[in-house]
Amino acid sequence: MCINPVLMNTDTPIVFFRSADISNGEVVVVDHLDLTILPGEFVYLTGSVGSGKTSIIRTLTGENPPLGGEARVGDFDLTSLKSKQIPYLRRGLGIVFQDFQLLMDRSVEDNLLFALRATGWKDKAAMAERIDRVLEAVGLSHKAYKQPHQLSGGEQQRAAIARALLNEPPLILADEPTGNLDEATAGDIMNLLFEINRRGTAILMVTHNLSIVRNYPARVLKLENGTCHEEKPEEV
Repeated sequence: MCINPVLMNTDTPIVFFRSADISNGEVVVVDHLDLTILPGEFVYLTGSVGSGKTSIIRTLTGENPPLGGEARVGDFDLTSLKSKQIPYLRRGLGIVFQDFQLLMDRSVEDNLLFALRATGWKDKAAMAERIDRVLEAVGLSHKAYKQPHQLSGGEQQRAAIARALLNEPPLILADEPTGNLDEATAGDIMNLLFEINRRGTAILMVTHNLSIVRNYPARVLKLENGTCHEEKPEEV
């Protein structure tokens, strides 16, 4: 069993799985997952390649329906989620990828503008203000007009984190966010993620980098042999 201590109520889980079977789209890879994430938590999800880490992320985003059990993200029941609900589910999640997934043909500002329009924003002044705020939060205010190829890897990841913050999500899913970065830059990104977490945003971070887990301790969930269990950071 993996239990972790927003939405609006700090006693209400953002994520609640109980005896949920997680598939990779074809076969079950995690049996009877129990997982609770409360507002403001920072949680690592670790495990070997193929253990089910990405499958859990895809379940949380509505891509892979759970097979049995209970599974909720906020007010969304993942076991009965309809396709038309998926965009609304994802608007409440910030997602950060290992490979940044920025649009390379437009500036940082235009990447963020594209994301806002895709999630229903229309007021130009409100969009400009929101972009300014998230760029300031990640230390990229001076790079708004740069193209992604003009940024370092760490700056590209900061831009991706800014994109994840646009809709003020209660939960960020970070899938190997330091995987393509050198050690020093990875440390900068971890400091940024922990600062965002201290402001109240819960973070579920997938990582295989155990030195990150030891140096930036938080709750650790390990996937192994089709099950999930909790480990202490110092035991990782």
